[in-house]
Amino acid sequence: DIPGELFTRALDDPLVGENGVVLVHPTCGPTQADDIPGVVRYKTYEVLKEETKNDRTRWEYLPYSMHMAGPREAIQHMMIRKNFGCTHFIIGRDMAGSKSSVTGEDFYGAYEAQDIAKAQAERLGVTPVPSLNLVYTEEEGYVTADEAKERGLHEKKLSGTKFRQMLRGGEDIPEWFAFKSVVAVLRENN
Repeated sequence: DIPGELFTRALDDPLVGENGVVLVHPTCGPTQADDIPGVVRYKTYEVLKEETKNDRTRWEYLPYSMHMAGPREAIQHMMIRKNFGCTHFIIGRDMAGSKSSVTGEDFYGAYEAQDIAKAQAERLGVTPVPSLNLVYTEEEGYVTADEAKERGLHEKKLSGTKFRQMLRGGEDIPEWFAFKSVVAVLRENN
């Protein structure tokens, strides 16, 4: 499960420090029409919280609707998390990115949110932490994409769209992609 892997690895990041705590703070508001509804996402987070239980991880939910407004929304998320006491904020690749409804092209560059966050960090008083670009490999499990490429490891991929199709079609979801308990919640609420 990539989200679980990301915040679990964040605990080992030198920026977090020995006694640091990771706040897992997902949004649980209304979503896009083809996405998983906020109420169901909340239920999956409750299961994920149990699957990844750790004394240095705290969970809180943000009743907020993603607007897919690109880098400016990423900055807004940094400010919201600062108000929750965070000193660092993990920014993913293409965070809050959106595509043109006409051409299907991305409006923003894949790392534009990370670049703007770095440029505004001092002013905002929050240190951005670029998200690891993790991939799952047959040989080593989760590793960074760069490591997989350097070592010639075989990546396994499953897009969110394909995942939702498999879920709706009753197909088996690979355990490297999502915990069985999370998949069960999704199936029960589909």
